[in-house]
Amino acid sequence: MIESPICELLGIQKPVFQGGMAWIADASLASAVSEAGGLGIISAMNANAEWLCGQIHELRERTDRPFGVNIMLQSPFADEVADLVVDERVPVVVTGAGDPRKYMRRWNAADIKVIPVVAQVALARLVERAGAAAVVAEGGESGGHVGETTTMALVPQVVDAIRIPVVAAGGIADGRGMAAAFMLGAVGVQVGTRFLVAEECTVSEEYKRHILKANDIATIVTGRKYGGAVRCLKSPFSQRFAKAEREGATQDELDAMGAGSLRKAAVDGNYEEGSFMSGQIAGMVRERQTAREIVDDLVDGAERALVGAAKWVR
Repeated sequence: MIESPICELLGIQKPVFQGGMAWIADASLASAVSEAGGLGIISAMNANAEWLCGQIHELRERTDRPFGVNIMLQSPFADEVADLVVDERVPVVVTGAGDPRKYMRRWNAADIKVIPVVAQVALARLVERAGAAAVVAEGGESGGHVGETTTMALVPQVVDAIRIPVVAAGGIADGRGMAAAFMLGAVGVQVGTRFLVAEECTVSEEYKRHILKANDIATIVTGRKYGGAVRCLKSPFSQRFAKAEREGATQDELDAMGAGSLRKAAVDGNYEEGSFMSGQIAGMVRERQTAREIVDDLVDGAERALVGAAKWVR
């Protein structure tokens, strides 16, 4: 049995966070992960407070276990969503795409555990001083918006720089990756791509199919030119986007080209025009499973790997 301080901190049984993937991480998936003992997370994405409130209520009809809400700080509805999580007494808020400090005093006063996603040491230090309960250190192997530093390099540097718990994310698909995260000093993991094929995940069947057929070189990163790097599966859309970027398209032109592309993949299953965001571990995802099976496989596999590591010590 793996015992981790993040479990005690959040009241969960297993140190596995499900990533807050926009258009994907809804009440169905999040409640299933929480019921499995992990931390299910609803993505607020670019939605308004009314939509998020409905998702929170639906989740609470499915489970009474702890859960989180991921707030994308660049959302036009970030302010109203930040108020809603207080009103709804959401136990955990995970933030991404920016600096959450403007909201943290109110969240902390409401006894919300604030866990920002960070891609660099400097932001980890800033949010620790502002009262973060923990951070998610996310390496560039992850899907969606990515930083430059890999998980292997980022996690130990963040661990060494702060005193609050660190959860590792990016490039983690099974128990071996989870065990490696513990060896780097993390107290848990956040996993996104593998949950895309969970039975309870409501993403389009086309999305699931392309994840299951992916290999080790199936992803591409676009958008680096203007500081908005995104990792997704190679597809007609991502190849056109990369070509436009190479040929000197302006930021406005690229923004217009990418608008709505994730929804087209996640909801519509439009392979020609959709952005199928995915981490580099897509090639390790080989079967559909329930959320509980995925959580259990991660934790059981990590335990086997950690116990087995003793063979290297004499």
